[in-house]
Amino acid sequence: MDGAKARCGGEARQVRRRQRDEFRELLLSIRGLPAALPAMPLELTVLYNSLLVTVGASDSVIKGEAEAIRQGLLRVLEACGACGQDLGTEELWQKVLQEVTMEELQAPLHRLGALQAAWWLAASRLGSVAGLFQLLSTAEDPGRAHCSEGQNKLFSVIKAWQVPPEEASLPLVQSAKDLKEILCTAAAFLQGLQELEAGNFPTALSLLQEAAGGFCSKKILAQIYTCLGCCAQRMGKPQTALQHLKRALQVDFRCLPALFHVAAVYHDLGDTDAEMQALTLLYEALGKNPPPAASSSPYFLMQTELLVHTPVLTSLLRHHHPSEVKYLLAQRCLQDGRVADAVEHYLDFLSLLQEGLQQQVPLDGSSALPRIPEVFLEAASALERAGRHQDAITVCEEVISRTTDLIPRMLRVEERLEQPECPLPKAELAGGLLSQKESLCCLAWRAAAYLHQGWAWAKLGESKEAVTQFSRCLSDLLRVQLHGSGVKWTENLQAEVEVLQKIRLLSLIGRGMQFLELGRHKEALLDFQHSLQISPGDPAAASYLVQTLWKLNRKQEAAAQWQKFSQGSPGEDGQQQGQGRHLPLYLVSCLKQAEFPHGEPLARSIQDYLGAAAQGTSS
Repeated sequence: MDGAKARCGGEARQVRRRQRDEFRELLLSIRGLPAALPAMPLELTVLYNSLLVTVGASDSVIKGEAEAIRQGLLRVLEACGACGQDLGTEELWQKVLQEVTMEELQAPLHRLGALQAAWWLAASRLGSVAGLFQLLSTAEDPGRAHCSEGQNKLFSVIKAWQVPPEEASLPLVQSAKDLKEILCTAAAFLQGLQELEAGNFPTALSLLQEAAGGFCSKKILAQIYTCLGCCAQRMGKPQTALQHLKRALQVDFRCLPALFHVAAVYHDLGDTDAEMQALTLLYEALGKNPPPAASSSPYFLMQTELLVHTPVLTSLLRHHHPSEVKYLLAQRCLQDGRVADAVEHYLDFLSLLQEGLQQQVPLDGSSALPRIPEVFLEAASALERAGRHQDAITVCEEVISRTTDLIPRMLRVEERLEQPECPLPKAELAGGLLSQKESLCCLAWRAAAYLHQGWAWAKLGESKEAVTQFSRCLSDLLRVQLHGSGVKWTENLQAEVEVLQKIRLLSLIGRGMQFLELGRHKEALLDFQHSLQISPGDPAAASYLVQTLWKLNRKQEAAAQWQKFSQGSPGEDGQQQGQGRHLPLYLVSCLKQAEFPHGEPLARSIQDYLGAAAQGTSS
């Protein structure tokens, strides 16, 4: 069935190409003669048909073809004994419509004006289109010169335009009435997208609804419903958004961007099951070879889809690579605690890397994928939570090996961004030295890999190996030297520096915990003290410090520290938890592992000690 449609489409294009060539030859023959008013209606009608057949043969509005319209207008002026070579196209139209009063020329000029509007719509020159139709309406009836000035002025002036009657002696390949309907739909769609991008959502919704009721193919109708769904989502109306997006899929099941937006709406609603289902369906659909999209309409040469091309539409309808959807499935599972599913999806994704994934995914920032080392670290986090600690260590080793040659021996973070000092020979990116930001990212990834390895070895009961990995992490972080007042680097590198500080904190806590396991309490105490210097009031570091002092039989100090932290500002604990929400996903599991598990028993012991001390003092 689809093959038959494709054959029919190919045959139709061949017919259109033949017609295009014939019309061009006819037009050249006519223009070989001097311009004469009696012949102008025929010449303009041939030009109209020729341009439409050219569009149909190429399935695109070719920018250069618009010059033919200008030449047609100049021929009209020439026939009237006037000229306009020095005028721009808009001024030329104004001159022609004001000076040419021959009744027989009005209909051909209006049809040509509608074609000019199509070319301007394709170039998103909405103001030029509105001005042209204002001129056409004035030429028809001076009393209707002023249309409504509301939000949809463009739509109003096109709607108000009276289609000229067709003449049996001059047949048209596409009627002006159909062309008007297409222009109305395209104008409403384009204006709706414009308002959507500007954040004027109620206006955008109204215009897009107008477009949905217009003259267009199923493909375009599905796109309009997708945009309506995105608009409703941004207006905070998720159920309305879902209705529009589901309608888009009902109209055209090939409109997979609508399914991606369905998943996004369910994510906003917190309905993880429905979100996962949508993403799974999307992944399966992307993995299949979709049937070729049928030609929008074999009956119309000028079509709505040829006129609507804007960056915002491209963004909303971007087709996602299957690997991006696979990553989102892995990420959502990890965030939702579905560890076994997360591991499966991450391992599937990592296997895609062996298939040249980086060459298939856009690198312009539109992709849902994070940097590849971060994906490895998230996979390691999922493996750790699944109890596959040795596998997590192996995945982290991959990150370490990939970033080692990219990190300078010493990285000075100055007030002004400069190149890193002493870069290693392979520290290159896009033909130049790594920027400070990139170097800090590489350093954070490798340090995080050591951090994960430390926790993995700890879970395996290998405290000495865990201490080694935590120490390597801390040694890595000593490469960074912060200089200056901090005003500039916090603007440019704040996120990276905060991540490095959090890694350092978690590594100190982790190493301190392993020192406690090994009975090296004094070394543990130093690590917890350093932790509190990095993050004063951190609840985990403070609790471990108190516990260590207690184990060292420095109970009075332990009790004093416990009282100090217990009486601290309530905001401090909340601040620490709030910081965790802004952490990269690959650090969240480390934050949970660093939590102090013995809070209540330790508190009871200290309270008993303080109670006994108070009784001893009173007696």
